[in-house]
Amino acid sequence: MKILLTGATGYIGKRLLPVLVEMGHHVVCCVRDPNRFNPPSSLREKVQIIQIDLLNPLTLKNIPKDIDGAYYLVHSMSSSRNYKKIEEECAVNFRIALASTQIQHVIYLSGIINEENLSEHLSSRKNVEIELGKGHYNFTTLRAGIIIGSGSASFEIIRDLVEKLPIMVAPKWLETKCQPIGISDVISFLSLSLFNPKTYQSDFDIGGTDILTYKEMLLGFALKRNLQRRIYTVPVMTPRLSSYWLYFVTSTSYPLAVNLVDSMKIEVICRDDSLSKILGIQPISYAESLEKAFRKIENNEIVSSWKDANVSSGFNANISDFIQVPTYGCFLDIKKRSYKDRQECIDRIWTIGGQTGWYYGNWLWQLRGYLDKLIGGVGLRRGRTNINVIQVGDALDFWRVLYANKKEGRLLLFAEMKLPGEAWLEFRIEGDQLIQIATFRPLGILGRLYWYSVVPFHGLIFNGMIRKLTE
Repeated sequence: MKILLTGATGYIGKRLLPVLVEMGHHVVCCVRDPNRFNPPSSLREKVQIIQIDLLNPLTLKNIPKDIDGAYYLVHSMSSSRNYKKIEEECAVNFRIALASTQIQHVIYLSGIINEENLSEHLSSRKNVEIELGKGHYNFTTLRAGIIIGSGSASFEIIRDLVEKLPIMVAPKWLETKCQPIGISDVISFLSLSLFNPKTYQSDFDIGGTDILTYKEMLLGFALKRNLQRRIYTVPVMTPRLSSYWLYFVTSTSYPLAVNLVDSMKIEVICRDDSLSKILGIQPISYAESLEKAFRKIENNEIVSSWKDANVSSGFNANISDFIQVPTYGCFLDIKKRSYKDRQECIDRIWTIGGQTGWYYGNWLWQLRGYLDKLIGGVGLRRGRTNINVIQVGDALDFWRVLYANKKEGRLLLFAEMKLPGEAWLEFRIEGDQLIQIATFRPLGILGRLYWYSVVPFHGLIFNGMIRKLTE
């Protein structure tokens, strides 16, 4: 069967793709920016890539007419204030585009929406479900709450809170109940529901075996990590203060924190487990899902991470818009140095950032990250998804990877920290030298003043960094 996969570069899509291929399907991957699509080499010959933008109906003509099934895995909790309207428009455009195909079945992954008073985020998901359900095809909605897995937003937020705070004074919504589900079970439900007549024209809640409060989830994580933690809830913390609390302590962005806090006040508990019985799936417990996530992290096998999604920083442009580094009207800091061993130099570049750090003046990088967080930026807390692998589109601390070719020895990064302008950092092997170029395109007088104020620090940091990379 030919399956259309939207959100192919997202957290769920990256994990569902190899499963669908293994089931024998021909998968058509929908991406807005082809430069960000980096499937494993074992899958490249078994998938088709098409470029679409759900807000641009003209691009939806790229959808093949002979598709049999489709997954709608597009969600947004971006900084845009009208994201609810945008999500609805995307769903309508998608439904209209499918009308000219032979589509038989569409599956949408939504959130659990059993309460009457929904958050704006969950209300938006419900609207998308309603719009997609108007199509002339069999339609199935799977509704999940908190998804636990290596690289998932929920897992990373829990980990940040538990590992950084021995004592937590937390908002009262930590007493709200939810039913977390492991990412492996989510993928099983999604893949096995496809073309199953018993799932047609229906919606199903999917969850694990445990119903827990958020406080119990945090303490359960601490138990698995052998950490002693105390949590005290207080009724005086407003939604705004709660959002700031999540933003400064965890790796989440502020817009995402706002939407999470808004949703966490609502119970997300499954109505029944009918789909588990239909598909023969026995979901794992919260503790088991944590153990699986820990194993993936320890083995450096994180398939996808929410931090690499645009929502982690609000970077909504295509990578191709920035891959050509400008020179006119820009300030440049160019360093050149001969390396001792080419491969060793490249290996060091490819492990830069995250836990490795930036090789020189790490405390200055950390200070810059802290200052960025204070003014609403991403800071350094996103780290990196894989300690050895860098792919185009990955988040790397407060940078976004625009180009990465290890064989060529070139890595190009674009700054996502708050700046009065735009910045690039490039590492490039030429001959027997490493060339390191920092480019800054200032925005007005403030941008120029910023550049001149950091030039002394650049001289210290960039000289030390290239020396460490080449020695």
